[in-house]
Amino acid sequence: MSRFVLEGDLRHEVFDWGEVGWRCIPEVTGSKQLAVLDVTLEAGQGHDFHTHPDQEEMIVVKAGRIEQWIEQESHMLGPGDSVYIDADVVHASFNTSGEPAQLQVFLGPSVGDSGYELVDVSGEEPWSTLRS
Repeated sequence: MSRFVLEGDLRHEVFDWGEVGWRCIPEVTGSKQLAVLDVTLEAGQGHDFHTHPDQEEMIVVKAGRIEQWIEQESHMLGPGDSVYIDADVVHASFNTSGEPAQLQVFLGPSVGDSGYELVDVSGEEPWSTLRS
């Protein structure tokens, strides 16, 4: 169902590392092929190493700076920079600055009722000690 999605339509969820505004997921739009999230990574926080087994992902930095990992390679990204991540590739995003970072995240296809799937691997080697 095509529709306008206003800020008030978003479902916001707070995590220990920041906040997600669920912009385009089945619950909000009925989407089947796309999930879009507005993500805030709080200063000094990060979304630790994880995968999306059946979803490709694009992360666009809208404000702030992040240390972005793809497998065991990292790169600093700032406003206007982005990263594409194939399905089932381990990755992580960390805000190493003193200010919140604003990200727009796109995943496809939409998976399940939430539109989003995640497998946390942060407790496994080499991911648990990679940034030590």
